[in-house]
Amino acid sequence: MGILDWFKNRPGQFDPDWVSDEMVRGAVDKAITLTNPRLKLLPNCPKRLTPAVKTTIEYLRTLVQALPAARPLSLALWSCDPALKAFFVASSDISSVLGRSDNLRILFDKFPELDEACLVLGMALNEKRVLGMALQGGMVQRDVAQTSVSFSDHGTRICGSDEARLRRIVGVEAFEYLLGQALSEIGRERVERQELQGSRALMRARLRLLQQQGPGLGSMFGGAPAAASEQARLQAELLENERQLEAIGGSESVLDAELESLKTVLENPQRYLHVETKRLRLSPMNVVIDAASADAAADVDFGLAELRGSPPMRRAFVLARVARSELPPPKKINFDDATRYL
Repeated sequence: MGILDWFKNRPGQFDPDWVSDEMVRGAVDKAITLTNPRLKLLPNCPKRLTPAVKTTIEYLRTLVQALPAARPLSLALWSCDPALKAFFVASSDISSVLGRSDNLRILFDKFPELDEACLVLGMALNEKRVLGMALQGGMVQRDVAQTSVSFSDHGTRICGSDEARLRRIVGVEAFEYLLGQALSEIGRERVERQELQGSRALMRARLRLLQQQGPGLGSMFGGAPAAASEQARLQAELLENERQLEAIGGSESVLDAELESLKTVLENPQRYLHVETKRLRLSPMNVVIDAASADAAADVDFGLAELRGSPPMRRAFVLARVARSELPPPKKINFDDATRYL
């Protein structure tokens, strides 16, 4: 299966409810294909990689199963749903976010019979320390240190025809994220090797010039020959460079090192990806309220994903259900306005 074929049927590649031998074999094959197909040249490569893949699959199954149920996302619910009011400044923002989702529009266009779809609503979580007023012991206190929360940069890239399919896609994309981290680490090792090879070539050329400058051109033009200490230093650097290259090894050794890097990432998925459910008690102004406070507040639940790879990222998210009627019509081009700029 080619690298692009793995992206055609993502939901079929992961099942959070049970693990089959076929799913494990497919995940192993995908990890090899997306990382470096030449890894298949190594003896027993799939067998060596299988335990690490199983570790990642179990981790992702636990992660996906722990995700809260999808919640309705609707303009009509904004005024009575504390979570939606916390996530969006105004109900019209919901329409704007959905209208920008090309994937959601494509999904509804592809399945005309679909009345509702599920999606992952991703958001940036912004927490800020502020001074405000609070009711303490029946008295209004000023300049009280508080935490203000806001959500921004909303996105709805991951969509599915139902919640089960959406969870499968989340698992697949998490697996691909881990493969991306493995590729990033392998890439750094490849760059290191290239730098060492380049350094070796430069030092050899420099050493050759210094050696020639002594008995050759140096004597002809009256220049002093290179000092023996300088030549010795360059020779020592060249030997060290050769040692590092030897440690990296030849082509088979390089592939073996790449396989070990891939295994290390898949054996330790928690190092790169962490998801937790977060609950904040928020006032109508999105200020975090202590549980013992009598101030008006509501509990707001959402997921918090920490991507600890390169680059690191922290995103809040919820699974949501959206009716087709919530999707605004696509914007039409105003040709009268456009002609004014021609």
